[in-house]
Order: sequence, then structure tokens, then C-alpha cells
Amino acid sequence: METRIALIGIIVEDLKASDALNKTLHDFAPYIVGRMGVPYPKKEVSIISVIIDAPSDVISSLSGKLGMIKGLNVIKWSLCQGHI
Repeated sequence: METRIALIGIIVEDLKASDALNKTLHDFAPYIVGRMGVPYPKKEVSIISVIIDAPSDVISSLSGKLGMIKGLNVIKWSLCQGHI
């Protein structure tokens, strides 16, 4: 099955969302290439970027599940298909 590389940006506005966020990311661990989180105390948020290599339906499923978690703002960018 063909995969796409995508970047999912997450802004954590409520730290109570962290458990649900981490569980969801754990469920999709086989597809996650990397993850970086940066706390931003000045704005009282944390910003997380997740790189994923997966079929389009898996990318949509992950971003949809994350988007349903209260306290998170999520945006998805599909970067490419195949080789860069």
C-alpha cells in the first residue's frame, strides 16, 4: 500500500489532554517517524510536531482522533508521496 509523509502539528492548551494524546500517539506508533515537543511557558501551551509515514486513511484517522481530544488544536499537512 502506498504511503505518504505527513506532518501533524499539535498545540496542547490543556495539560489534562496529555494522557489521551500520548495514548493515541502510542496506538499509531508503527507509523510515527519522529516527534518533537516544545513547551512554551510564555503562552502556557506546548507545541508538538509529529512526522508520520502511513497510508492516507491512517493519517486522516490519527489527525481526526487527535482533533477530538478536548484541549488540543491539531493541523495536518501531507508533505509528499513516495520519494522526495
